[in-house]
Amino acid sequence: MPKKKPAAKAALTKKWRLYVLRCQDGTLYCGITNDLKRRISQHNLGKGARYTRGRGPVELVRSWPQKNQSAALKAEFAFKRLTRRAKDAILAA
Repeated sequence: MPKKKPAAKAALTKKWRLYVLRCQDGTLYCGITNDLKRRISQHNLGKGARYTRGRGPVELVRSWPQKNQSAALKAEFAFKRLTRRAKDAILAA
């Protein structure tokens, strides 16, 4: 019988993702996570980022897999530096 992975080890094997949400007021929020479903739920419950509190419900626009947490942080930083027009162009592609 194969051994089950401990919860801590299983969390380490989850893939990091860069994600973009559209808030109810039409603004965009960008973040990273290794559990996208849980993170979106947190945002919608008002327990996510301060920015999304009061702007919910949010909807996922797009997400991209990343190699690791470091790559995800760099991708988030780069995306946040873009203009809204550039962000919209990337999201439309």
